[in-house]
Amino acid sequence: MNHPDPLRALDRPVVLVGLMGVGKTTVGRRLAARLNRPFIDADEEIEAAAGRPVAEIFADFGEAAFRDGERRVIARLLESPSPMVLALGGGAFVQDEVRALVKARAISIWLRADLDTLMSRVSRRPGVRPLLNDDDPRAVMARLMEARAPAYGQADIVVDSDAGSHDVTARLVLEALSDWLEGARP
Repeated sequence: MNHPDPLRALDRPVVLVGLMGVGKTTVGRRLAARLNRPFIDADEEIEAAAGRPVAEIFADFGEAAFRDGERRVIARLLESPSPMVLALGGGAFVQDEVRALVKARAISIWLRADLDTLMSRVSRRPGVRPLLNDDDPRAVMARLMEARAPAYGQADIVVDSDAGSHDVTARLVLEALSDWLEGARP
């Protein structure tokens, strides 16, 4: 018996969550192209709404103000009927309200990677990650991994992204998403 491709029936947003440096934006762009869906980076939308970079928002207003704006932007994006691919900033899915919105309106995928992989990736763009502007960014990342894992673990799907290139990860995400959709069928 030949079943239709479950990805063709995808009728809601796919939301990528995980720590900074895991590849949400890069993998998300590839995933969106393969699904023929628009790609949206939540941090870029926040910057557009605020008229300034995320690092400046953190510096000028603090993390709490940033998280409030982030939550509002994500809520607006998820109200769209378009089944987009949406990459969230690393701390977004940790917020209970954001996680509930994503659970209600989208399929969430945790892109997971080990500490060495994450540090290798974030070190390529120094100064861009406000939470890592510290004397020991590796220790900060390790703490974030431990603190955020319980929230990320509530995602619908988990895909390890340290096994190879972003193209490999995008393929793994497509396979996992297809399997998940197949399992969600009545």
